[in-house]
Amino acid sequence: MNSNAIWKSLLATPTFLGAVLVASAIATPTGSAHANEPTTSVSSLEVASEDPGALDQVTSVSQLTDVRPTDWAFQALQSLVERYGCIVGYPDRTYRGNRALSRYEFAAGVNACMDRISELLAAATADLVRKEDLLALQKLQEEFAAELAVLRGRVDQLEVRTATLEKQQFSTTTKLRGEVIFAVADTFGDRAGGNSDDTQAIFGNRVRLSLATSFTGKDLLLTRLNTGNIPNFTGTTGTNMTRLSFDEPLDNSVQVDKLYYRFPVGDKLRIQIDASKQEFYEGLVNPLSPIASSGLGAVSRFGRFNPIFRSGGSTAGGSAGATFDYKFSESFSLQGGYVGDVASGNPLSSNGLFNGGNTFMGQLLFTPGNFSAGLTYAHSYYPGNDVNVTGSTGSVFAIRPFGAVATTVDSFAGQLQYKFSSSFVLGGWFGYQKAHQRSNSNDATVINWAGYLAFPDLGKKGNLGAILVGMPPKVTDNDIGAREDDDTTIHVEALYRFRINDNIYITPGMFVLFNPEHNNGNDTQFVGTIRTTFTF
Repeated sequence: MNSNAIWKSLLATPTFLGAVLVASAIATPTGSAHANEPTTSVSSLEVASEDPGALDQVTSVSQLTDVRPTDWAFQALQSLVERYGCIVGYPDRTYRGNRALSRYEFAAGVNACMDRISELLAAATADLVRKEDLLALQKLQEEFAAELAVLRGRVDQLEVRTATLEKQQFSTTTKLRGEVIFAVADTFGDRAGGNSDDTQAIFGNRVRLSLATSFTGKDLLLTRLNTGNIPNFTGTTGTNMTRLSFDEPLDNSVQVDKLYYRFPVGDKLRIQIDASKQEFYEGLVNPLSPIASSGLGAVSRFGRFNPIFRSGGSTAGGSAGATFDYKFSESFSLQGGYVGDVASGNPLSSNGLFNGGNTFMGQLLFTPGNFSAGLTYAHSYYPGNDVNVTGSTGSVFAIRPFGAVATTVDSFAGQLQYKFSSSFVLGGWFGYQKAHQRSNSNDATVINWAGYLAFPDLGKKGNLGAILVGMPPKVTDNDIGAREDDDTTIHVEALYRFRINDNIYITPGMFVLFNPEHNNGNDTQFVGTIRTTFTF
């Protein structure tokens, strides 16, 4: 008689039962809040099944970093792992023995160990396997037959769904993301300069389709197609201060308006290379405001974030460059970058990546817990044919302090935000710009500021209420006295984003401009809109 086979058959049942029961007790230790509660949900098992590679086979208990020899169930785990090989761990090499165990998970564990025991017994001579030695195993199998059947059904369903997705998927590396805006909008109040308001209500759209591609799982190649027909109100109101955050006057012609590749270098450094339409407020982790999104946040262009982050944004477009983000810790990082305004399309003098308009920017970002702060510096050069100091926000004088002449600008900004609770956020910013006319010694100072209150989940999860008060960019001092703003515009904005479901949001919003163009001779202007945003 094969003594090794007898030993296997006699050993299998008692050791297996004891080990499984002790291992299951690890998942529901005495004193646990869930120790005596029946579990009928399979949610925890679904989580594991939806995470590829969520569980990994281990061959030694020493591979489980959270299991120690002093643990009361160490011997039971060691037996299951090293003798039968039917225990698995998580990818981070943990066992998580204190987590609650469901009957489905216990059934899966029993089934795995039964398969392993069957393999051991099959390796011996079949007639040496005693029927009574397997009786307890059969009882366990019968006890959990329903749970095992459910699991097998779920696995079959997952296999069918996986096969369908593989056939229908757009790409193995690329995901399609989309945002569509329908908007009704109008302006009220006489045009800056004294002419009467003759604008009519408009109904327009903006569509953005992004192809997000990853080759390693950590990098991102983003290609964005953009179109729309929502007008820029500047021509009808006489001021850039009335611009909507989501205007897109393209007459529904399609363009690739954003193209960049982002990738990590080690664990702390991230680099982003933009081939088209580089903008610092997207390349850097900024702004921190919950109203920054053009499709889901503020309804005005100025209300999204500090105009300093539009530095380098040419009126002609075509900007390209690179940014980086280096994390010293989870709450402290250094960011920076460079952008050439007209980097492609025209290689003549005063254009190109380095000879045309350009901006260098650097920033320190501090985000410990609910508090966030940022300090930003930028140095910009604008050739005479393309000066846009404030990114098409603020007064005409702020955009071109000296007119259409070559200008350099040093910009400084500070951002603060504090999240008092999940439903109340207070924040604001201040921007200071020192402009210098290249052809002589003329200097000008441009200032802007804003403060906001945001109320996430107001009335319902996903909703957002917000109020913002600020001063759009203003020339407070200029050696060319005729291009200095004498009065002060106050921008007041309110919006309420209502979540219909995970993919549809409706946002009524309005902003008011007192003394538009920093001129108290201009009538108060109102801009109202109802924006519907579809995301997918």
